[in-house]
Amino acid sequence: MSARAAAALMTGTILAGLPLAAQAQTPPPAPQVAAPPAAAPLEQRTIKSIRVEGSQRVEPETVLSYTRLRVGQAYTNESVDQAIKDLLASDLLADVSIAGVETGDLVIRIRENPIINRVVLEGNKRLKNDKIEKELKLKPRQIFTRTAVRADVARIIELYRRQGRFAAVVEPKQVSLDQNRVDVIFEIREGPKSKVRQINIIGNEVFDDGELRKQMATKEARLLTILSSNTSYDQDRLAYDQQKLRQFYLTEGYADFRVISAVAELTPDKRDFIITYVVEEGPRYKFGDVTVDSEIRDFNNTTLAASLPMKKDDWYDAKKVEDSVDQLQQAAGLFGYAFSEVEPEFQRDRETLTMGINFRIKEANRTYIEKIDITGNTQTQDKVIRREMRVAEGDAFNTFLVKRSTDRINSLGYFQEKFEIEQKPGSAPDRIVLQANVEEKATGELSLSAGFSSLERFIIQASVRQRNFRGKGQDLRASVNYSTYSKSLELGFTEPYLFDKNIALGGTIFRRDYNNFNYVGQERQTTYSQVSTGFQLATGVPLTEYLTLSGRYSLTQDDVGLDQATFFTNGVCDPVKAGRYLCDAIGNRLTSSLGVSLSYDSLNSRLRPSAGQRVTLGADFAGLGGDVKYIRGNVNAAKYWGIGRGFILSATAEGGYIHSLEKSRGPGIDKVRITDRFYLGEPQFRGFDIRGVGPRVQRISYTGDPSTNDQALITDRNQIVDDALGGRAYYLGKLELELPLGAGARELGLRPSIFIQAGALFGVTRPLPTLAFPQARNADGSLRFNKDGSPTLLPLTTFVKDDQGRQLYVVNNSDSTVAYTTCAVGTSATFGGPCVGSQINSPFTQDTSPFFERFVGDSAKPRLSIGVGVNWNSPFGPLRIDLAKALLSETGDDTKLLTFNVGTQF
Repeated sequence: MSARAAAALMTGTILAGLPLAAQAQTPPPAPQVAAPPAAAPLEQRTIKSIRVEGSQRVEPETVLSYTRLRVGQAYTNESVDQAIKDLLASDLLADVSIAGVETGDLVIRIRENPIINRVVLEGNKRLKNDKIEKELKLKPRQIFTRTAVRADVARIIELYRRQGRFAAVVEPKQVSLDQNRVDVIFEIREGPKSKVRQINIIGNEVFDDGELRKQMATKEARLLTILSSNTSYDQDRLAYDQQKLRQFYLTEGYADFRVISAVAELTPDKRDFIITYVVEEGPRYKFGDVTVDSEIRDFNNTTLAASLPMKKDDWYDAKKVEDSVDQLQQAAGLFGYAFSEVEPEFQRDRETLTMGINFRIKEANRTYIEKIDITGNTQTQDKVIRREMRVAEGDAFNTFLVKRSTDRINSLGYFQEKFEIEQKPGSAPDRIVLQANVEEKATGELSLSAGFSSLERFIIQASVRQRNFRGKGQDLRASVNYSTYSKSLELGFTEPYLFDKNIALGGTIFRRDYNNFNYVGQERQTTYSQVSTGFQLATGVPLTEYLTLSGRYSLTQDDVGLDQATFFTNGVCDPVKAGRYLCDAIGNRLTSSLGVSLSYDSLNSRLRPSAGQRVTLGADFAGLGGDVKYIRGNVNAAKYWGIGRGFILSATAEGGYIHSLEKSRGPGIDKVRITDRFYLGEPQFRGFDIRGVGPRVQRISYTGDPSTNDQALITDRNQIVDDALGGRAYYLGKLELELPLGAGARELGLRPSIFIQAGALFGVTRPLPTLAFPQARNADGSLRFNKDGSPTLLPLTTFVKDDQGRQLYVVNNSDSTVAYTTCAVGTSATFGGPCVGSQINSPFTQDTSPFFERFVGDSAKPRLSIGVGVNWNSPFGPLRIDLAKALLSETGDDTKLLTFNVGTQF
């Protein structure tokens, strides 16, 4: 019984007892006064019984548990109404009624909510089913409720709004089935993506709207931004843009800048947003006095203040203030103060418009490393990670060494990117715990791929590699490559820490089959083949943190050959067909060489550096046995700068020189063999074809009829036979700027860049001319000249001999067939036998059409190219595309505008 009903009942009882009391006391009669009407008592009855009707899945006891009605208790109309409300709020029932209220025999009649048979999505194309279904509350075999339907409709609309589709409409429908089951159908009209039509900025005077829009992540929907994902409205991005505006103004000296309001209005058709910012720029400030007040005695305040990036009377820049705080904290960390606190104290002078700053370094305890915890490594052994640490437990804390440890662990390539060593307080104020929470990634690589390359044509590649073999950091690799012009098989193994000492040892065995080539027209022709078989052993020992000394020994058997059917005459290499430079190169040679390198490497990452530098000096000596003797030196250098906002600038340079230790092999023959020289071109020098830079011999044929005196050289570049000779010296430099892209492009592995390159290849002995063609003469014996004044040349006739050096003759048989014999007169029963008969045979000869040979490209003058390129880790292999234009080149250089590689490493 409620308190209100009890009070009313008590009032009625008291009023009812008043007449009886008056009669008992028989007071004197009083004047008759009309009494106020009494309040009618609430009708109260007792529950005699309760019965539940209509329950199928829900037990009657469960139904009663949601009410306060109990047998034997009093009830009112209000308590019955409340019971109905409680049951409907349970989300178990679709309808409830209670009968028998007048008699006390209550009958609760219910109609249960149906069971969901399935949930169907219709009309969704931009959002797939799996993206929506995981967000829905309604599921098959659950109870259907209208509350859940409304919540799911709101949730679907919210998902579409996150996609920028504010015009999305969701209409739920219910299809009744037997056994009290229903299908729930959400009919979705996705609508167009709501774009940002316009961004208005009010209150800006110093910077125009266009400059401020550049600072924002949100972009206006325009033709040039059609591919951008930032043209759709995003509430979170709106808040981010306000912060970006404030950062921009603070870096330009406007310390009082604020965004008064930012409003996004949806157009009536729900297709576009109009965003309006109201800003207040305020005055521009300069830096006042910049001081450092350190409570740590080891610091010299004046020296620290002088090292900061800002100076008095410079325009105020909040970014420089943040950088100064980081710089001072790092400086404190170098002295072992891990938890130093730096607070910039601002002294704003609104009259002089200056901002004085005092950097207060609070007193801190020198910190020592209490413990180094490594977690997350399930495969990689702890020692592999710990040996990259530049600090140890018990050492004084040093921010530089901790950062260096982070870079070295990242450079292993065993863990996910963005790894950082966390710093946590230790058991005492002067103790710190370093925690390396690594997240391992797959280090095994299995590649079976086919592709097409502008360099190699059709490519098949199969390789397997484990860069963290047995979790010990060992590198085990095997690869097979096959293309139209090269084949290779290679097996290798490297142990980076031999016997747990900081000594690397590795070895490789290989067989490489390479075919050199040139072009005649659009046809690629093989010139010489080189088959190399051998092995190499290498070791490396660090001298300091950044300096490493490495050595190597290799033994290689080279077999250089020419196609005999094409380039041989009478069983020997024919210089007329192949050129003297190729005939000099053929043969078998054994090369035994010993090399040493000294490397300085301070890169922050070996995989994708953004800061630091690397310099390597190397020398190789061939002549420890074998057939080849030379000394070769090379240098490689690279430096990287992170210049902000994701831009990475890099400068690389390399060069080399090889000097033969052999005796002269004859006039016009370079002492360094063609297979040992340097070559330059695609892919390392973009803008030029493969081996397209440097010394070469070009063979240019003549066209026309000598009898008409109009014989001339063919000028079509595609019809000139062009053989690269290589060089004994080269240099190559490159300046490249990697451009940042959005998060989506980064996830795809896209890394575009612009670059400029300069280099040259030079320094070989000028080869002797292959031959001199006979000059045509007139009937009177005088020389015949072409119209351009050059002597007219005749074909060169060569007598063909057999493999024993005997002259061959042509026999014309009666059946018009041709036979060859060694008989000048008559024939022989067997080839080379006695000659019988008087028939005179013609000598077997071959004519070589006149050609002109020229030696070009041997110049140290720089070649220059500029271009753009993009790296893409595509689903079918790494892809590199370059569009480069050669700005400077020398006669004979082969330029190339577009190059690409796919299906193989670049």
